Amino acid sequence: MSTNSAAQAQAAAQKSARRLPPELNIFLVLIGIALVYEILGWIFVGQSFLMNPQRLTIIILQVSVIGIIAVGVTQVIITGGIDLSSGSVVGMTAMFSASLAQASTWPRALYPSLTDLPFIVPVAVGVGVGLLAGFINGQLIAKTKIPPFIATLGMMVSARGISKWYTKGQPVSGLTDQFNFIGTGIWPVVIFLVVAVIFHIALRYTRYGKFTYAIGANVQAARVSGINVEAHLVKVYAIAGALAGLAGVVTAARAQTAQAGMGVMYELDAIAATVIGGTSLAGGVGRITGTVIGTVILGVMTSGFTFLRVDAFYQEIVKGVIIVAAVVVDVYRQKKRKT
Repeated sequence: MSTNSAAQAQAAAQKSARRLPPELNIFLVLIGIALVYEILGWIFVGQSFLMNPQRLTIIILQVSVIGIIAVGVTQVIITGGIDLSSGSVVGMTAMFSASLAQASTWPRALYPSLTDLPFIVPVAVGVGVGLLAGFINGQLIAKTKIPPFIATLGMMVSARGISKWYTKGQPVSGLTDQFNFIGTGIWPVVIFLVVAVIFHIALRYTRYGKFTYAIGANVQAARVSGINVEAHLVKVYAIAGALAGLAGVVTAARAQTAQAGMGVMYELDAIAATVIGGTSLAGGVGRITGTVIGTVILGVMTSGFTFLRVDAFYQEIVKGVIIVAAVVVDVYRQKKRKT
């Protein structure tokens, strides 16, 4: 009798543990990293890391653009794919949107007859160009069966080349106040959070999300169950491209200028945030809430290194180690799940 009771108690405990959200562990990691920086701050700098509202605000603002990209990258990785083009798409869309956001008072406007346009026009163009880039990625992957790594690598190189060709390498400045307002204050964070909420709901409660997870878990089973895998992949990559385009618009508005070199390495930061947030590179597993926490972890780490006056190249080394460690943990989780 006591044996049965013990077994029931153990089963109940395991069931209760399974009910805990998977993001809880990631959130605890975030708290742990922040506390480590707090302790090191008092030891080496003589200041508090967490009790500085300005620093915390800067952290949130810095990760907002990466977070917007990461929301799209999360959906791509859940399908079992990868997107290496998002950083270059940010640079390309920043150039296109900024060229249509110039003020008439700027003497070197790229399109003198298209100045002082309503801010919605350059925003729509930026998102639209990103959508087109993602659509091309999806078509290449779905129709020609090119591996996502190769297809998006090609787009990464091409998009960066287009951004340089568009203005012959010259920056685009003289943007309207209406357009620049998008990148001021808390607006980048608001845009990030709205995007995250929309796609959290889409992935968790809609058919779009069910199809996305099904393709990542077992593409053959998804196809047999009646899902148009090719069409859905095109949709996922197009959405990822559109979000990269939106990130490009926000980047240009924050900087109040656009340059062809914008967005360099953003794709790796977005992938890192996604993987740290618990999305499996094997596909079929991942949540937007985890990606949001992973994005904040990256921001806290970067700000913490700067706070401790650690050189930038050490930051890149540590970031690389953390990405590899996150993938190793993911592989371990996959093996444990199978057994």
